Amino acid sequence: MGLAVTLGLLAWALHGVDAGELVGHVRRADPLLLLVAVALATLTFPLRAVRWRLILRDVGGARFPLGPLWHATAIGFMANNLLPARAGEFARAYVAQQRLPVRFSTALASIGVERVFDGLLLVGLMMLAIASPAFPRHAQIGTTSVSGLATGAAVVFAAVLGLAFLVVHRPAPWLALLRRVTHAVLPARFGERLIRVAEGLVAGLEVLKSPGRFLGVVGWSVVQWLVNAAAFAVCFRAFGLAVPAEGAFLLQGIIGLGVALPASPGFVGVFEAATRVTLAIYGIDATRAVSYAVAYHVATFLPITLMGLYSLSRLRLHLAELRAAAATAA
Repeated sequence: MGLAVTLGLLAWALHGVDAGELVGHVRRADPLLLLVAVALATLTFPLRAVRWRLILRDVGGARFPLGPLWHATAIGFMANNLLPARAGEFARAYVAQQRLPVRFSTALASIGVERVFDGLLLVGLMMLAIASPAFPRHAQIGTTSVSGLATGAAVVFAAVLGLAFLVVHRPAPWLALLRRVTHAVLPARFGERLIRVAEGLVAGLEVLKSPGRFLGVVGWSVVQWLVNAAAFAVCFRAFGLAVPAEGAFLLQGIIGLGVALPASPGFVGVFEAATRVTLAIYGIDATRAVSYAVAYHVATFLPITLMGLYSLSRLRLHLAELRAAAATAA
């Protein structure tokens, strides 16, 4: 399914694109500004590790050292680039379990909390772009208005966060309900295993019970996504695109929603199609938009992939081991 989505979106993104002009746009891009954009995009990964340290704690609430969390983060995003089916999320939790005294399910739940924060921040920044005077009114993606898409995503992420708050503040009734359901429909040994996984997931939501840590996660999330948006905006200048800076908020939001689709490793096709759609809203033609997307995607793909492979080697792990861990967890 992921391969089919990738091929379909790539075919759509590349239709009507002049290959010669595309290469010409890439060659004429400002190399210094492109390098700055890559550096900013790569900076978001250590920022993620710092934020994760606020979310994931041991059973006593103490902080874990940053080093293992960084290695797990680098390996996880490298695995997303090289392995299918978002295996990097499972790989990241697996590495955390191997290097730290934490359950796999707890680490995975903490990554889920991250994703909810990411979704809310992306949608919030998208709303800022939509509210800007420079935003074309009544802009649509297909038959859906951009503002409607952002509003719908905001409702979904807010509902997930609200449910997480309810569960973590009163876990006993939810776990009791799950226990009754699993015992009714599953063999006892599977039911007990599922309960243990659920307890680990609840432990991964503990950050939602601490106002200080919660605000810290919000703060680091804002910093991370502003830095990421700055990378897109600097790359606009590298390619000489007449897109306002706040257009970076819209672009990263649509890409963020797009990567939820099943796709091949590295989100090939999804990234290019989402970029073409977004830049078309600001009047950028298909060839220039795709040249921007290809250059940015390739240039930012390499640093975190190499850093992840370095961490993998340093921890003496193998891609096959991560693939197996992801398949087992799934």
